[in-house]
Amino acid sequence: MYYTHYLMQEKRAVLLLNLGSPASTSVPDVRAYLKQFLWDERVLNSSALVRWLVLNVFILPRRPAKSAEAYEKIWTKEGSPLITESKRLQENLQKILDLPILLGMRYGKPSTGEAIERLKQQGIEEVFVMPLYPHYAMSSYETAVVHTREEIGRIYPQLKANFLQPFYQDAGYIDALVENAKPFMEEDFDHLLFSFHGIPESHLRTADSSKAHCLMVNDCCKTCSPVQSTCYKHQCLMTVKRFIEKTGLDESKYSISFQSRLGREPWLKPYTDHVLEELPKRGVKKLLVMCPSFVADCLETLEEITMSGRDSFIGAGGEEFAQIPCLNNHPKWIEYLAEEIRQWHEKEVPELV
Repeated sequence: MYYTHYLMQEKRAVLLLNLGSPASTSVPDVRAYLKQFLWDERVLNSSALVRWLVLNVFILPRRPAKSAEAYEKIWTKEGSPLITESKRLQENLQKILDLPILLGMRYGKPSTGEAIERLKQQGIEEVFVMPLYPHYAMSSYETAVVHTREEIGRIYPQLKANFLQPFYQDAGYIDALVENAKPFMEEDFDHLLFSFHGIPESHLRTADSSKAHCLMVNDCCKTCSPVQSTCYKHQCLMTVKRFIEKTGLDESKYSISFQSRLGREPWLKPYTDHVLEELPKRGVKKLLVMCPSFVADCLETLEEITMSGRDSFIGAGGEEFAQIPCLNNHPKWIEYLAEEIRQWHEKEVPELV
């Protein structure tokens, strides 16, 4: 059920955070977006000098034009799908909750700083920040939280902020994934591929506070350790485990892969593009793909999977390909977020800033 019109405590609000998008499909706008995104030391985990060289020598001279072509394929009359779906989510939550719901992007517009400026103008004293990333990664959840804290300190230091923790195995999130996938899984299919956004293996090592577990211990993701609270791969595997427990899908009918790698260093394996070419050789003709690390459809799901991924699978001998949409504005997803907001709103939460 949705929780509507409960008594609002004054001067509280909610801030939804997502990744962001270029302002348009023009090459200059895409270049500006990529420059901001890839200059982030938590995305390109290198020194400032190395980041500058990688950006200005290898990426910015050529990649913006290629990326602009990809964005052109998915752009709608309303603009970027990620932005429009995020705004719809904001509007749908606002309809059922008696709290101001704001939206900010880590990169591009509307920016996190602009959202905090609005909180200041409205006299908000406490905010529940909801990074819309199910899994902890330094290049997604961590950078969003750190940047938000920095912007609060710069713009509105008096603001109290609490943060939604990664929700990769929360029952409400898993229920939303299952309900969203159900219509597709009721049709005939051979295999379900869980394609998560990839990260460099070096990011796992950096996030491992013990410096002795991730990618070093045999079956590290299945060996219990405190560092799994910041281990992206472990959390992705747990999402799949909870999904399978809920659906009862046979082990032979699903697999896991990682997409969207950049550069030449090793990323999490297996790579989605390789798997899509290999599955038909294993007899998979009817394929479903879902991308649980993305909560809103974007370039990586619509162009990389639905378009390029489909072409790779069909070209390798596959016959039927369907991508299960991201949660976007599924009622179960809205219900889960509303419940998290309600729980925060109805109890005292220790300040985490």
